[in-house]
Amino acid sequence: MIRVLLVDDHEMVRMGLAAYLSTEDDIEVVAEAGSGEEGVRMTQELRPDVVLMDLVMEGIGGVEATRRIRESCPSSKVIVLTSFIDDEKVYPVIEAGAFSYLLKTSRAAEIAKAIRSAAAGEPVLESRVAGKIMARFRHGQESHPHEQLTPRELEVLKLIGQGKSNQEIADELIIGIKTVKTHVSNILAKLNVEDRTQAAIYVHTHNLG
Repeated sequence: MIRVLLVDDHEMVRMGLAAYLSTEDDIEVVAEAGSGEEGVRMTQELRPDVVLMDLVMEGIGGVEATRRIRESCPSSKVIVLTSFIDDEKVYPVIEAGAFSYLLKTSRAAEIAKAIRSAAAGEPVLESRVAGKIMARFRHGQESHPHEQLTPRELEVLKLIGQGKSNQEIADELIIGIKTVKTHVSNILAKLNVEDRTQAAIYVHTHNLG
């Protein structure tokens, strides 16, 4: 039997997946978790073969939960099952150790097949995700956006990750507030993020702190 843990903050999604997977002779849903934190804890306790992981949840979210599972339970394969396909979601969770990546629009049979593949050590990537990764590889884009930052911009980014305000950054680096604002604007543009919060998340996602 392939032992599966479902991690999703929407109860109806978990119920639907559990109901379908219970009809499969070779798959057993051993538990359900409603948050990333709970998913990590249950994985450590139950050691499932496969973890079906939602990506956007309150708390630590799917990326951090995946990273913690890969660190503490490397034998458990994480399959991301999400509605999101944008770069800001795909790359961080792949880097965190996700084994497979599927969309919630996938047919139930496709999800079951991906579970069997993961258990057999064969990753499955939704076609558009595979296309993104291949395009990145072909264009040699193994570098990260923060590598485009100047040394000073990188300093400012790290301080943003610490939750410091523009004035606090100016005081610490002994530069003018207008200069800080210019740096912040350049950083957001180079990282392709919308605001300071996303920049701070970027810092922690890429371990820049």
